[in-house]
Amino acid sequence: MEEPVTAGRLPGRTRTTTAVLRCTLATLIVLATTQTPARAEQPTPGLGQSIAADQPLATGRAELATGHVDVGPRYVDNRWTLLIHDGTQARPVWRDPDEALLRVSDAALQTVPDDPAYAFLGVDAGKRVYVVPQVQNPDVVWLGWNTQDPRVMQTIDRGVTLTLLGVRGPGSLTTYLQSGNFAPPQPLWRSTEPKAQPFWAEVNTHTHANWVFSAPGVYLVAVGVSADLINGETVSATGTLRFAVGDATSADEAYAATADTPAAAGQAAADKERTTVTESAGGSTSLPLAALVGAAAVLAVGLILLLLRGRRAKQRAEKERAAALPEVQR
Repeated sequence: MEEPVTAGRLPGRTRTTTAVLRCTLATLIVLATTQTPARAEQPTPGLGQSIAADQPLATGRAELATGHVDVGPRYVDNRWTLLIHDGTQARPVWRDPDEALLRVSDAALQTVPDDPAYAFLGVDAGKRVYVVPQVQNPDVVWLGWNTQDPRVMQTIDRGVTLTLLGVRGPGSLTTYLQSGNFAPPQPLWRSTEPKAQPFWAEVNTHTHANWVFSAPGVYLVAVGVSADLINGETVSATGTLRFAVGDATSADEAYAATADTPAAAGQAAADKERTTVTESAGGSTSLPLAALVGAAAVLAVGLILLLLRGRRAKQRAEKERAAALPEVQR
């Protein structure tokens, strides 16, 4: 017998459909909130700066201890390179990282706060560390990155990937962003991590971050920069940043230090990770979304099959029970 429809009560088929839809929606919510990979947010451009196309490439060693310095890509003789943009003087120039020494003086010493939010530094609270700050300290070199070389802006598609390929030094290096005093810190690079660590920088970006060194001494920081061009090509380059951390650290020792710079292998690994790390910077999320929808669809089909199987079993049982009743009760 058909089940009567009464006010305030849904028929069996409608209730079944509603249950399936509710279950599917719940599954989508659970998958979206528990399986979405961690991602680094896009560094926010907030510093006014423009770079002239004719800024020269300086030669010879230079120790940069105070003032404005950026790392960034630039074309040199039609070749994609990673250079240091030196704005410490009245006339900005570009420098080869091998010839530029970044001096982090004792004026950079700060105390690690007693706050769980800074546990990612891997340094005990109360310990003194050297910090190149995100907000300029006139007594400390001010290091950031930019994607503002005019030809770079004309040729890249949407932005570049900057990757930490490796660090050699007496302690750890951590680079992080923090928007205001009350925003949580956002780690970008940690030398204690064994794998390449990429993050995305949009075209015409100029950003500064906090660079934290846990101990004085010489640090060599291998960095890669890659980009997709508007003509369909992909370009990449690597360079090594030289740091002399602490007043007592010898500049000669820093220039004499050598380390193998991971090149193609490290950059390839970083490019593979780019989708996960840069989704919030405009990267595609179609693959994770497709996986969620597919999982929900499979679950919905399974639920429907189970419900249909249950209805058929119920119908068979009712027929068998009716056949077993005495004639007078039929």
